[in-house]
Amino acid sequence: MGPGSLQHEWARVSNRLKSEIGETEFARWLAPLTPQHLEDGAVSMAVPTKFLKNWVASHYADRIQRLWSGENPDVARIEIVVARIEGSLSSDSALTVPLGHLDGPSHENGAPREGVRPIGETLANLPALEEEDGLIGLDPRFTFENFVVGKPNELAHAAARRVAESEHVPFNPLFLYGGVGLGKTHLMHAIAWSIRKRTPGRKVLYLSAEKFMYQFIRALRYKDTMSFKELFRSVDVLMIDDIQFICGKDSTQEEFFHTFNALVDQNRLIVISADKSPSDLEGMEERLRSRLGWGLVADIHPTTYELRLGILQAKADTLPLEIPPKVLEFLAHKISSNVRELEGALTRIVAHAELVGRPVTMESTQDVLRDLLRANDRRVTIDEIQKKVAEHFNMRVADMYSERRARAVARPRQVAMFLAKQLTQRSLPEIGRKFGGRDHTTVMHACKKVEELMATDQSFAEDVELLRRTLAG
Repeated sequence: MGPGSLQHEWARVSNRLKSEIGETEFARWLAPLTPQHLEDGAVSMAVPTKFLKNWVASHYADRIQRLWSGENPDVARIEIVVARIEGSLSSDSALTVPLGHLDGPSHENGAPREGVRPIGETLANLPALEEEDGLIGLDPRFTFENFVVGKPNELAHAAARRVAESEHVPFNPLFLYGGVGLGKTHLMHAIAWSIRKRTPGRKVLYLSAEKFMYQFIRALRYKDTMSFKELFRSVDVLMIDDIQFICGKDSTQEEFFHTFNALVDQNRLIVISADKSPSDLEGMEERLRSRLGWGLVADIHPTTYELRLGILQAKADTLPLEIPPKVLEFLAHKISSNVRELEGALTRIVAHAELVGRPVTMESTQDVLRDLLRANDRRVTIDEIQKKVAEHFNMRVADMYSERRARAVARPRQVAMFLAKQLTQRSLPEIGRKFGGRDHTTVMHACKKVEELMATDQSFAEDVELLRRTLAG
């Protein structure tokens, strides 16, 4: 069969594949396929990389064969081979990932989106980088314009703005840390969107530490670590979310260490987020912990009432319903855990109002959020923990933040620090400040000591558990 006939058959098979799996998935995985020849019932299809060969062979070859057999009964099997294809990179070329591949389909109305190269011109089609398996899309809601700034997050916001808008790398890395739902991911997405807008040519790669680890494992499995290294070391901006995930995972830390060094040596920007500061990341190698603290470390503190109210007002301005100011003030006062929960509460009361066709009132808000408000009412403070522990051990509350080091005082104080870490959203430095201005390392030591004693002393463990249950309500 001549090449022309083979191309026509592939065009018909391609159209059927697109209708089955969608244009986005087709563009990502199957667009680079090029039919070579038909011989002895086997159609030879060329792809530019070994990774792509393995992926197509295991996920699509059987379906391609069945569809092609419907077009031409002589086709009995599909063979995927690695070969240089005109107009695409060879498997030895540098790996690059344009930002456009991170946030959805690369085509709109059949035309490539601005700033995004066709899939055949980039090696972003590596199986390890499929969006649902590894690469995380950027949320269009998470921009600097939609980020409400207050005292708890002003440093992190200013630092994120600086790295996003600066032509040079002002500090490397930028390390953002804080509790759950305080805005770390929002700021990272905002940095990526801002860079894309200001300098579309820069290559930005954003993913979680968990996905980074899975990429590395796949590279080891397919014995293609060079492709992995080239991918992560060829970007202009590398953004890793939740770096604490690789704590205790030595091989992944080793690879990240070398990736980090390679990018810093090339003056490429690195942005990291975590739930703790670099010095508090237990299970992280000391050399890597040291490097994470090289640049600017910015803490995002728990929200204040004023910041929570500002966030609610900003979100309420975008809603189709009118939210009474008293309701927003009530939510800002009652839900203090994190922004994610706060916005979720507002979404619930708006959805309820739209579904039942009634306006938002204080009464309807309390009724719809009864479970959430009850859970927040049960949240304990460090002051309450100190008071309860002091009563249990028959000591003065003042001794919780005194300089006394006698065991009769030090041990209950350690228990209170342990419970403060377990039952509150406060960071280690904040807990330390509540115990007489002690350093966060003192809190870490206290928690570790209590855990060790609970593992060896049954009576002590029962005491701590009783206090925990009493406080948690």
